[in-house]
Amino acid sequence: MWNHTTSSNGVNLGNMDEIRYKAIGIIYSEFTDKANTPIQGPFAKNAKGTVELFTEYAEGLKDIKGFSHLILIYHFHLSDGCSLISKPFLEDNQHGIFSIRHFNRPNPIGLSIVKLENVKGNILQIGDVDILNGTPLLDIKPYVPLFDTKLNAKNGWVGNPHLDMVRGEAGEHGSE
Repeated sequence: MWNHTTSSNGVNLGNMDEIRYKAIGIIYSEFTDKANTPIQGPFAKNAKGTVELFTEYAEGLKDIKGFSHLILIYHFHLSDGCSLISKPFLEDNQHGIFSIRHFNRPNPIGLSIVKLENVKGNILQIGDVDILNGTPLLDIKPYVPLFDTKLNAKNGWVGNPHLDMVRGEAGEHGSE
């Protein structure tokens, strides 16, 4: 276990043996296994889902209706280990885990941008869902284009201009 108390540049890190988070809700979708779940939101244009925020956090949804999209941060609860080198879903070459979005990570945390369709109490109706049914939700943040869009961003190895042909056209999902 990692228990450094000081970083390589002298910053005091305190006790970092274990960092704990608790779920604030559950994400529900039509996807019940990893093989049939869209690999990213652009491949999930017709996929709908629901976020059930636990009632003790419902007050935190105040003013969320004004946003068209949300960033969901969640725990990959069906991750089966960790590999620092892995093959991404979009190609056959292996890459470092920090340059791909595979779920088998040192900290199995996922992030998705979803469309907010409706809010009723502690329930969010969402679209463009690329998340497994029953996934524990860690946090919700509003997607703000001014903050979250980076012009001239580089795509690294994901520069394939024919990504739509790799997994079917964007917006389509289903088993391969």
